[in-house]
Amino acid sequence: MHKYVDILAMNQKTQRFATIRKIIRSELIGSQDELITRLRECGVEITQSTLSRDLKFMNVAKVPHKSKGYIYVLPNTANHEINVSSNISDNITGLTFSGNLGVLKTKSGYASAISVPIDNLDCAEILGTIAGDNTVLLILRENANRNHVIEALLRIFPMLSNVL
Repeated sequence: MHKYVDILAMNQKTQRFATIRKIIRSELIGSQDELITRLRECGVEITQSTLSRDLKFMNVAKVPHKSKGYIYVLPNTANHEINVSSNISDNITGLTFSGNLGVLKTKSGYASAISVPIDNLDCAEILGTIAGDNTVLLILRENANRNHVIEALLRIFPMLSNVL
């Protein structure tokens, strides 16, 4: 009986995660309350604390959106990266390099949202980012080709070309 309960709980969690992913991929969800309402409409009963833990476990991020304020996005989802970047890339104000560091300047409050798709970007020359309020520090590999880095950033932030 105990194993059956464990399996049932695992199936419910797996189904809940799949439903959360489906909703976030297909809709602009701006709050946990809104997501809980949609989950209940899909037959998933969940508490706010469980949802909060699920979102953290799934590495769901919240990024600015022009008309909705902030929305949830899933990590490593190219379609969302492109959609989000088209909404936030016009908040990038500059890019400079010094040695193996790049400094991406943003409008106030946008650095964290801009760093998420960079961290998920498949660019071997970028080791990672550190985001402040209006600055994203790009840590590059030794001898990284800056042109390759710029090309990779332009794929997710096409409007970056306006400030280069």
